[in-house]
Amino acid sequence: MSTVFSKIIAREIPADIVYEDELVLAFRDIAPSAPTHILIIPKREIATANDVTAEDEAALGRLFTVAAKIAAEEGIAENGYRLIVNCNEHGGQEVFHLHMHLLGGRSLGPMLARK
Repeated sequence: MSTVFSKIIAREIPADIVYEDELVLAFRDIAPSAPTHILIIPKREIATANDVTAEDEAALGRLFTVAAKIAAEEGIAENGYRLIVNCNEHGGQEVFHLHMHLLGGRSLGPMLARK
């Protein structure tokens, strides 16, 4: 299974990479929903949150430590930011390679529209 994110990891598709180590890669979203919108992905392809196993714990923990590091570097840590992981169609997942959205740089409002 090859996704656009796998191609970014392999450098087959260009991306504005802001962080990389042996477990994760972080890059700016090409269609940002906030002034800061960065995607943080495990390098190992995991389709959805439903597919996470115990062997993924180190990489998924790294998503959070990297998010905090990037938020500080981007100057959004003090005022706050949002971390989002979508799962499957009803959760809004569009790319089936697990990823975390780091959003900030303005007030983001309520999590979901109330209906």
